[in-house]
Amino acid sequence: MYANILFAQKTNPATPDQLYKDIVKADSLLFNAFNNCDSLTYRKFINDDIEFYHDLGGLNVGADYEMRSIMEMCARGNHIRRELIKSTLEVHPIKGYGAVEIGVHTFYHTNKGQAQEKVSGTYKFVQLWQFKDEAWKLARVISYGHNEMHND
Repeated sequence: MYANILFAQKTNPATPDQLYKDIVKADSLLFNAFNNCDSLTYRKFINDDIEFYHDLGGLNVGADYEMRSIMEMCARGNHIRRELIKSTLEVHPIKGYGAVEIGVHTFYHTNKGQAQEKVSGTYKFVQLWQFKDEAWKLARVISYGHNEMHND
């Protein structure tokens, strides 16, 4: 539903402020879908050839792998929620391609059968967004700083 708003964007953001707003919106819609296990909306924001680099998990390539991963996570019955720390967010243009988003986010989890949400940890990320087919799509992700994960 909200994704249609994003897809109607102009091809070239006119200002750095507009680019920042566009990426914040894309990030928000992507992770709203993630937080709510809305795989149909989540998929709209993922490039077919996405590369996901994780300091502990290594490299995963392709939308099929990414979608299988999120669907398996949701099927386990544990709830995972990501929250962007907005004060850390940087957005920079990549001429002729899109934008790079750099920041820090906190993940929370609620284990199956438990009511209380717990902090999993706070981690760093770099996301490369491609403006493709009149929409922002996530092309590359680097996720790091997972020294301490608390998912118990």
